[in-house]
Amino acid sequence: MKAVVYNGPRDVSVKDVPDAKIERPTDVLVKITSTNICGSDLHMYEGRTNFEKGRVFGHENLGKVVEIGSAVDRIKIGDMVCLPFNIGCGFCRNCESGLTAFCLTVNPDPKMAGAAYGFAGMGPFNGGQAEYLRVPYGDFNCLKLPEDALEKEDDYVMVSDIFPTGWHATELAGVQPSDSVVVYGAGPVGLMAAYSATLKNASQVMIVDRHPDRLRLAEQIGVIPIDDSKSDPVEQVLAMTNGRGADKGCECVGYQAHDPQGHEHPNMTMNNLVKSVKFTGGIGVVGIFLPQDPGGPDQLSKQGEIPFDMGLFWIKGQHIGTGQANVKDYNRQLRDLIHADKAKPSFIVSHRLPLDKASEAYQHFDARDDGWTKVVLKSSHTP
Repeated sequence: MKAVVYNGPRDVSVKDVPDAKIERPTDVLVKITSTNICGSDLHMYEGRTNFEKGRVFGHENLGKVVEIGSAVDRIKIGDMVCLPFNIGCGFCRNCESGLTAFCLTVNPDPKMAGAAYGFAGMGPFNGGQAEYLRVPYGDFNCLKLPEDALEKEDDYVMVSDIFPTGWHATELAGVQPSDSVVVYGAGPVGLMAAYSATLKNASQVMIVDRHPDRLRLAEQIGVIPIDDSKSDPVEQVLAMTNGRGADKGCECVGYQAHDPQGHEHPNMTMNNLVKSVKFTGGIGVVGIFLPQDPGGPDQLSKQGEIPFDMGLFWIKGQHIGTGQANVKDYNRQLRDLIHADKAKPSFIVSHRLPLDKASEAYQHFDARDDGWTKVVLKSSHTP
């Protein structure tokens, strides 16, 4: 089968690789029809992680079930399914508690909780930027899609990761109806966090970025754009909240945050959020921070540490929630919002390209070229 293979920093290509196949009785084999390029893929694409050469990218996946293992009961051949990016067993303590991003059994590394498709440090599983994907524990991990799956495929594929992750940011922050919310980062996840806040009836949603195409998309959904290249974003947030600060804040950038001049500051968005959010406010952090970052700009960041305004954070009585989204905790309700025409996350999609254009798509998306806000790769292969 054809798949997007990592060859080294900023070098991916579509190659023939061994076919994905049923390996255990609980597996499901899915013919991928839509698979997204995620901002998290760029950390690996740029060589900032330990992703092994020769592995397949892709953790935002949707497709049609073409084969099932002998122990699969609920999922049937022909079902259209969306796959959570994190792989859970369904029976460990964390999975039973809804913490599927931290499954205790699927990742063979005893020091790591959680697994994912095509993701550094998250187990040996190949990704779905390919013609086929093996799905472990298929009955648990496959989200069946309704009869409008083909019509709304670009919406449903967002339920694999970025829509639940954006929603998770608002959950971690504790967003409630009538809250004012500030989101740092208007990439796909940041836009989904802002969108989720509007779906939760936040009274005021602001988003901080400097890319005009992203800020235009934010305006289209009623979010207030804040361009941090024009003036201090903290001051802009305070000015829009009568000096009080936002009730809640979301961090959707992570450890590769850059200032408008292009200098990397891993602590920039975290400290700006502490300053931007009110006393006793909540902050949700879904931007990736890693225990080690050998490519970091200084010795502290290389060790996965950042200078953090702990004193201001403490004196303001704020709280922070962090971590990857437990997608299965949200994906059914988000699927149902799409089905009921209450949510349309595909508004962020800028490009729909065949799988064999993946290398070109990665180059444009990584360069943050104008208009390249979200890429969906479409498999042209038919089973």
